[in-house]
Amino acid sequence: MLKKTLPASTVLYPLPAVLVTCKHLERDNIITLSWVGTVCSAPPTVAISVRPTHYSHHLIVDSGEFVINVPKASQLKEADYCGMVSGREVDKFKECCFNRMKASKIKTPLIAECPVHLECVVKETLHLGSHDMFIGEVIAIDVSEDCFNESGRLQIEK
Repeated sequence: MLKKTLPASTVLYPLPAVLVTCKHLERDNIITLSWVGTVCSAPPTVAISVRPTHYSHHLIVDSGEFVINVPKASQLKEADYCGMVSGREVDKFKECCFNRMKASKIKTPLIAECPVHLECVVKETLHLGSHDMFIGEVIAIDVSEDCFNESGRLQIEK
């Protein structure tokens, strides 16, 4: 089979789309990210990559925490919106009719309508170029009760 060499880039598809919430003082925001993933299982650690020019970057740097909210497929329109507008100008919770829910371990709110939430504390920040990578230790996972089956096992497809 013949191959064609392309310029260096990132072509790992598909990428998950998540809604990351962040908060510092009284300002909070939602940013849609697809550059997110697991980087360690013990301790449970994830990474997200955010452009330094984005409003959420400033909130994460100042607070040292963030929440990865895993949306439902039916929330695609809201996820798209949160990735297209800046939280400097609009309240994305209000515009998307999302409700803020108190997190169990950190100050950053969860998106109540999302079924799965990973509460994270920033352990390290790597300045990589176009994006900074926040390495976050997962300190709590909040999951909607309707995501469990009758025997109490997590059914993520729900």
